Amino acid sequence: MLILMGLVLVALATATGVCAVLRFAGGASVDPALLDRFSSRLRAWWLLFAALAGAFLLGKTATVVLFGLLSFWALREFITVTPTRLSDHRALFWVFFVFLPLQYVLVGLGLYDFYLTLIPVYALLLVPARVALCGDATRFLERTAKIQAGLLLCVYCLSFAPAILSLRWDQPPQLAEPSVPRPSLEELVFRVPEKGSDATPAWRPLTEVPPSDQTLLAGATQARSSFGSVAQRASAVPAFMAADMERARLLFFLVVLVQLSDVLQYAFSRLLRGHLVAPSIHPSRTWEGFAAGTACVVVIGTGLWFATPFPQWWQAAAAALAIACMAFAGAMTMSAIKRDRSVRDYGVLLEGHGGVLDRLDSLCFSAPVYFHICRYFLGVN
Repeated sequence: MLILMGLVLVALATATGVCAVLRFAGGASVDPALLDRFSSRLRAWWLLFAALAGAFLLGKTATVVLFGLLSFWALREFITVTPTRLSDHRALFWVFFVFLPLQYVLVGLGLYDFYLTLIPVYALLLVPARVALCGDATRFLERTAKIQAGLLLCVYCLSFAPAILSLRWDQPPQLAEPSVPRPSLEELVFRVPEKGSDATPAWRPLTEVPPSDQTLLAGATQARSSFGSVAQRASAVPAFMAADMERARLLFFLVVLVQLSDVLQYAFSRLLRGHLVAPSIHPSRTWEGFAAGTACVVVIGTGLWFATPFPQWWQAAAAALAIACMAFAGAMTMSAIKRDRSVRDYGVLLEGHGGVLDRLDSLCFSAPVYFHICRYFLGVN
């Protein structure tokens, strides 16, 4: 895990250095607008990396809390750009201060059946009912749909990222706690001196020890009875820690590939040009850029197979392909919402950068799909 974080740290430092060199020595050959946009993304990645690295090192609870705070901020930005009426505030209270924290509590406890249904069943039914009780029917369907969409995208979908840390799968052979058999009497040997001889004591099987040495026999029997349980307890700790680290690396794999797909698809769209996907939604995204960026993400994901618990390399490649496609879908969908509301960004977390939701839009779409791919490939019961 530390090696993976180190690789990402080196990549970010290299990209920052290249950006600085291009800014001062690139001249007219470098598009200043493109360079500024890339610099803003780098600042966001540094901030995201620092937050995630700190949460990973502090443990599962810190990671879940971090994503809960990110969900709260993202939902706030979403609701801000989709104005509501005064009669919606009581429903929003339930959304922000009941369903959002409860969702992440269930995720932290690993209660899959509960956090899988809490929002898409109970919350999505309560929101329109609570708004209706206020007696305001003006654009009722539009208002409730906005709240439901924000809750679904910014809370429910994003919560599947930390939910990866609660996965319980059939451990692969190298992580399974070894079954330590108790040695047989023939396998136990002791350093026993020959009586009446000045010869150097030699190792002898227990079965050859004279019955008169009752003390030695009693000690051997006790050692044999306790050997298995002691070794079992000693080996269980490393296996448990390794399993936790495997889940953390699964989440790290997701975050890294989502960010890579975002930047690579955007960069190839600007470099290759070609056919625009939806000019009125995103003026620079092209099919050629999507294909080239996705191919690079699949290659990188396959190369990182060693850092995942996937049994086969093609499973890491399939997961990378799904992440890249869903990240693209998330970026396009959130861009459509911004165009509909006539805003450039959802918020201003960093100057010239945008808000939290601008950086997490791809993750909101890819997290639930990747989560269930992991459940299928790893045989989660």
